[in-house]
Amino acid sequence: MAVSIPLLLLMLSSAGGVATGANTPPFSCGPTAPAATQKAAFCNAALGPEQRAADLVGRMTTAEKVAQLGDQAGGVPRLGVPPYKWWSEALHGLAISGKGLHFGGGGAVVRSATSFPQVLHTAAAFDDTLWFRIAQVIGKEARAFYNLGQAEGLTMWSPNVNIYRDPRWGRGQETPGEDPTTASKYAVAFVKGLQGNSSTNLQASACCKHITAYDIEEWKGVSRYNFNAKVTAQDLADTYNPPFKSCVVEGKASCIMCAYTLINGVPACANSDLLTKTVRGEWKLDGYTASDCDAVAIMHMSEHYTRTAEEAVAAALKAGLDINCGTYVQQHATSAIQKGKLTEKDIDKALKSLFAIRIRLGHFDGDPRTSNRLYGRLGAADVCTPASKALALEAAKRGVVLLKNDNRLLPLTRPTTTTSAAVIGHNAHDILALLGNYYGLPCETTTPLQGIQGYIKNVKFVPGCNSAACDVAATDQAVAAARSADYVFLVMGLSQKQEAEGLDRTSLLLPGKQQSLITAVAAASKRPVILVLLTGGPVDVTFAQMSNKIGAILWAGYPGQAGGKAIAQVIFGDHNPGGRLPVTWYPEEFTKIAMTDMRMRADPATGYPGRSYRFYKGKTLYKFGYGLSYSKFSRRIVSGAGDRSSYGKVLAGVRATAEGDVMYYHVDEIREEGCEKLKFLVNVEVENHGRMDGKHSVLMFLRWPTTNGGRPERQLIGFRSQHVKVGEKVNVKMEISPCEHLSRAREDGKKVIDRGSHFLMVEEDEMEIRFEA
Repeated sequence: MAVSIPLLLLMLSSAGGVATGANTPPFSCGPTAPAATQKAAFCNAALGPEQRAADLVGRMTTAEKVAQLGDQAGGVPRLGVPPYKWWSEALHGLAISGKGLHFGGGGAVVRSATSFPQVLHTAAAFDDTLWFRIAQVIGKEARAFYNLGQAEGLTMWSPNVNIYRDPRWGRGQETPGEDPTTASKYAVAFVKGLQGNSSTNLQASACCKHITAYDIEEWKGVSRYNFNAKVTAQDLADTYNPPFKSCVVEGKASCIMCAYTLINGVPACANSDLLTKTVRGEWKLDGYTASDCDAVAIMHMSEHYTRTAEEAVAAALKAGLDINCGTYVQQHATSAIQKGKLTEKDIDKALKSLFAIRIRLGHFDGDPRTSNRLYGRLGAADVCTPASKALALEAAKRGVVLLKNDNRLLPLTRPTTTTSAAVIGHNAHDILALLGNYYGLPCETTTPLQGIQGYIKNVKFVPGCNSAACDVAATDQAVAAARSADYVFLVMGLSQKQEAEGLDRTSLLLPGKQQSLITAVAAASKRPVILVLLTGGPVDVTFAQMSNKIGAILWAGYPGQAGGKAIAQVIFGDHNPGGRLPVTWYPEEFTKIAMTDMRMRADPATGYPGRSYRFYKGKTLYKFGYGLSYSKFSRRIVSGAGDRSSYGKVLAGVRATAEGDVMYYHVDEIREEGCEKLKFLVNVEVENHGRMDGKHSVLMFLRWPTTNGGRPERQLIGFRSQHVKVGEKVNVKMEISPCEHLSRAREDGKKVIDRGSHFLMVEEDEMEIRFEA
């Protein structure tokens, strides 16, 4: 059933009311603070966040400290510290999930926020500038909600940068896809946009989740709550960990969230090598670490990693966890101290990280509306602005991927007043089909049906299926509508009943009777039909790919509030599609592979085909990076093979290690200064030979001379989106850092660069680079 805006508003309003004291943001210090604390160091804005946090923690009792260790942190009235809610979500716009943001209730000033496309859809644009702009809007709207008293926190537990390893994963829709370079660049862009330009004065706090190798919900009795992910050091180094490293090192994320799963037998939230040695030690996290909700509890109750609750709490905090989503740590920390499992110093360490973040958010500088010069004036006028709505439309258009366009069926010519259309499909007029998961109330919505009605007035709508499950199909009604129409649009796909948090798919086929309905409608239509797929993950639509009665296929993900308008603009030629798939589309036979097999690399001895475009050896329906346009673009590398003289100077004092016939250099031994000197620019010439202007995303890959030693078939190392006019040639520059882009991970996880040939690839064009002294 299609969901109307009033019904959706009711649903969202019932999810939580406005905080007590609506229209007054929670804060500490300032003139209203207790007299005894107004001159305390933690209220002195001239001091650094760490010094201020240490002073505050030092004034608290053990009970007050323990009360801070859950997502709903208790207040400390005697010190003027209000309660705080850590858990808010902002995956592709402010969301109702979590407890810190409030859309409804009697005191609400704003009741909606800009709803951008689901992340996988946005990733298809391969444009980190676009991702940054989206996050800027989300961060600004979050701060506006806070200033209006509709947010009890500014710590957003987004983005999700896990690798989309298996197409059945229910949460793959939340991620930037299967490629570590894409996910890493997305992470950096989103974090920087959300947090703002000042590391000491955060607009909002971003939290990259869920470290690491988390990509299973529930599959054949195996649950994310007890799954032991057996992961090689090589896969951790070059697949699972890079997005999180980029979050911290380049993006300067102020939070990392650990996953439910065990990593090689150790729960991620009790893994000191991961949280302390790597995240804080090697990557230098300046922020806090959070657990996924109830992750500490399941360490004892589901994973049986510890014998007691106190041991679970102690294991997590000693490993480097700062805060638990849930109440488990708050319930058992005092007992853990009493039993000698935990010390108050362990808690102090966590609290200093937590309060430093709240201080950087300006919560201890008095009323943020008057004290925060960067963000204090943001309010209702900064939410759902014309510019943010236009950006939601731009993002929706940019992420649409044209998968098939036989005989240049699209774009359609401008309809006349007598043109008729049949719009068929359960996803054609359902607002929730636009939003995916982790959504809030959108500013406004346009469904695909409404978008098409903006071009064709004589439209007959038939849902066809009772839902995405399509266990009941009105095939005869749909066929009748198709026979009488000049154009037929089928808007099909999935919903959160097939793919969602806690729900993995078991099949890649369209559910229920969808395929038979599509086939029957296509057979009855006067001309080839246009199939629009609203899905998070990939689906096996081989039947549609092969059918000459289905002339065009578009994948539109879950496209956000402006999705219907974006789809219509693509169909009728007001936008030239440029989206490219951020995940491989596999055939149904891929589901024979166990979801629990975490290996990325193929194993020919056992027939294991590997995963993602980097390692997969089997058949594909559509490849990673695939996407058609209404124009024809050519690309060639015209300059930039690196400076061998600079290689010689940098590598002169670096030892080369032999491995069979290959010599390689350790990236650690080249050091940061040497790596900087090795960087160079590559120029790619892009020419538009087609009939329409358009944006084109240039994807640059690296190929090694061999795939021995677990080297990828190829590896994306960079991308750039460029608008190119008809007949125009444009040079696109990309910076190549050999230490980052030419390196590979050995089996032990160490990064090395092979001496000798490497090949830069843009489509079929290659340029050889010789890396040697």
